[in-house]
Amino acid sequence: MRFDRIRLSNFKPYGDADLRLSEGVTVIHGINGSGKSSLLEACFFALYGSKALEGTLEDVITNGEEETGVDLWFTHDGVAYHIERQLRRYDDRVDHACSLETTAGGDATRDGATAVRRFVTELLRMDADAFVNCAYVRQGEVNALINATPSGRQDVIDDLLQLGTLEEYRERAGDARLGVEDVLNAKRAVLDEKEARIERKEDENLHEQLNGLESDLAEVTGDIDRYEDQRERAKETRAEAAETLATHAEKRTELAELEEEIDAIESAIRETERERDEHREAIRETRERIESVESGIDERLDAAGLETATDEAIARRREALDDRETEVRESLDDRRVNAEAFRNQATNLAGKADDLADRAAEMTDEADDLAEEAEAAESAVAEHESAIEELEAEAETLRGRFEAVDADVDRDEVRTRRETLRERHGEVRERVAELEAELKNARERVAEAEELLAADKCPECGQPVEDSPHTTGIEADRERVAELETELSDARERASDLDDRIGSLDALVEAAERLDGIDERTATLEERAAERREEAGSKRDAVAEKRERAAELREEAESTREVAVEKREEAEEAAEHVDELEDALATVEDAREAVNVVEDRLSTVEELNATIERRREKRQNLEAVNDERRDRLADKRERRDALRETVDEAAVETATERKREAEEYLEKVDEELDRLDGRRTELQNAIGGVRGEIEALEELREEREALAETVAGLESLHEEATELEATYGDLRAELRQRNVRELERTLNETFELVYGNDAYSHIELDGEYALTVYQKDGEALDPEQLSGGERALFNLSLRCAIYRLLAEGIEGAAPTPPLILDEPTVFLDSGHVSRLVDLVEEMRGFGVKQIVIVSHDDELVGAADELVTVEKDPRTNRSTVTREDAAGVDVASLADD
Repeated sequence: MRFDRIRLSNFKPYGDADLRLSEGVTVIHGINGSGKSSLLEACFFALYGSKALEGTLEDVITNGEEETGVDLWFTHDGVAYHIERQLRRYDDRVDHACSLETTAGGDATRDGATAVRRFVTELLRMDADAFVNCAYVRQGEVNALINATPSGRQDVIDDLLQLGTLEEYRERAGDARLGVEDVLNAKRAVLDEKEARIERKEDENLHEQLNGLESDLAEVTGDIDRYEDQRERAKETRAEAAETLATHAEKRTELAELEEEIDAIESAIRETERERDEHREAIRETRERIESVESGIDERLDAAGLETATDEAIARRREALDDRETEVRESLDDRRVNAEAFRNQATNLAGKADDLADRAAEMTDEADDLAEEAEAAESAVAEHESAIEELEAEAETLRGRFEAVDADVDRDEVRTRRETLRERHGEVRERVAELEAELKNARERVAEAEELLAADKCPECGQPVEDSPHTTGIEADRERVAELETELSDARERASDLDDRIGSLDALVEAAERLDGIDERTATLEERAAERREEAGSKRDAVAEKRERAAELREEAESTREVAVEKREEAEEAAEHVDELEDALATVEDAREAVNVVEDRLSTVEELNATIERRREKRQNLEAVNDERRDRLADKRERRDALRETVDEAAVETATERKREAEEYLEKVDEELDRLDGRRTELQNAIGGVRGEIEALEELREEREALAETVAGLESLHEEATELEATYGDLRAELRQRNVRELERTLNETFELVYGNDAYSHIELDGEYALTVYQKDGEALDPEQLSGGERALFNLSLRCAIYRLLAEGIEGAAPTPPLILDEPTVFLDSGHVSRLVDLVEEMRGFGVKQIVIVSHDDELVGAADELVTVEKDPRTNRSTVTREDAAGVDVASLADD
């Protein structure tokens, strides 16, 4: 797999960035905080979405922006892909849109963040966690894998090499075995239960029971047929008697209905006559009401200003009142407006006077405050000048330190001189370590040779020898030991001398840094003193201006209050005229109310006359209705007399007796038939039950045969599941051991490259992925016992070994993602960085197509094929990227930057 291009929009510190990547080693260079790691995070986020983030989706959107876009183009196994992710902020949530498509060599498309993540996981054969554990060494996590427990490391490596799937299959096979075992036990229990039931039913002689029940059923059925014939004849007799009784009952019913209708008509006639009398009394009362209302009209004529109570007179009077009201209201509105205007003016002027007085007081307070601030500024100037004098005295003392040093070094050169000595000190310390190891080996060879000589054996071949010329070689080893001891002593003396010189320079560097701080602080204090002097002068001028303006405002407030008093007096005069006009308007309203009363009472008289007319019409209608009812009453009485003559009481008594006898018989025969029917039902149920038992017995026998076959099949399936579970477990164990051997091989090859000249010989990796480092003297070490730099380099070696194993595969090479190292040199000194460069070159030799490294180390930059420089604009806080060929880059210029 290879990253081809990454394009960002508003992603973390990037506004717009577009970077193309190629095969080989690419180093991303820039100062701390410039956004180097964000480029790698963007690639990781493009592949796996939110699963690649330690925070939330909202965290990657650039501050102040509402949306973010990330596009990644990459090639995997000869197919080119393009992933596009878009984030948009909506209130308190973030909308995430994502799509994947092939641009060459394939036809895969996916839409949605989840679908794209699953596709990438299947394509690379690793999820986000596996990607981090294999190909992406993030900043600060270089020791994550070695710090993991053996079981945790085992899970990580097993998942990367797809062994977790075999464990999942083994667990599934185990679950299947247990499931089959449960079903088998259940089926065996059911089979035993059916065997017992069959044995019990065979002991019941079901066929003999069936023959006896069928004989009893035939006898009961004959009795039922005989009783049912006799019941039918009794029903015919009852029906004939009932018909006779029904005919007479109908006549009696009709006669009773006629009696009720006659009573109802007579009652209705009486009720209607009562209602006619009520209407007559109401007409008399209404005439009395009319006389009372007409008397009240005469009493209100004077108050209404009317001579006669006619519609024409009322209309003329109302028109005159409307004209008077209009005239009064026009004058009243004008007076009210004037009164309100005068009151508002008085209020506004009084408020304005108060505002002016308040502003005058505020001006006076502000002048007092400014005077105090001017005094404070002048005091601050004195304090700043005193602090400057103290700093100058301290600076003079610090400068004297440089003059007291004999070494030819000044304030500007001291830091560079110290860094130069530190580099030399590191080189000397490395040489001391090399000499110590070489001296130890030489001494061991001399000791071994002396032991062999004491045993009369050749120091070189170990065979017995007398006067062998090879014995002279031990002298050369002894001379080499003496030379190494002398050289080691000189190297240690140089290291001690450098320690002393670096210590003296440390004190001078501190003095130089303090002088820089004093210069900066002095400049700041002088600038602040000048600002405070200017501030004090401007505030003194402002005090005079504000006090003069306060006096002017007080004079203006007094004149405004005098005008307000005049306006309030004019408002009171206008209010008196308003009261007079409101009294005139009330008089008009009283007259209009009296006119309305006269008009309402005239209308009441008309309504009362109409009511009298309506009641007269109702009395006439009720009289006509009663005449019709009397005609119907005569007809009903005639029909009643005719029916009374047709009723035969003797025939009714005979029919009643016959009906009673038939019903008594039917009641008795029904009881007997019910008893016999119940008996027949019992026998039929018993027969059905016996037949059901016989059928159940046959079904049980069939089920027993089927269950026996099922139990046999489950026993065979249980054996197969047990074998399959064991097979998956054995296969996983075998593949893990093969992985351990291959990982140990690749790890030692990488280890030999990194530590070949050190005191370490090899690494062992057991079946549980526990790591042990062996020194050349055979002593075993836990990786945690290594120094910080060695442990970091060891972890990088382990990561690269895992990566190689995944790339080579157990069954052949497999396409893998780029090897990504984010700030791998954090814990490495210069010597270890050189070995990291060798490790990177070795990974290229193993066929890793693309390696991306984030670092500001010059040696790594020098080993790069391409260099990507990241810079951040301090004004906009936005990062930009520049890509260039590393061969034309001046590494020294990058260090200066």
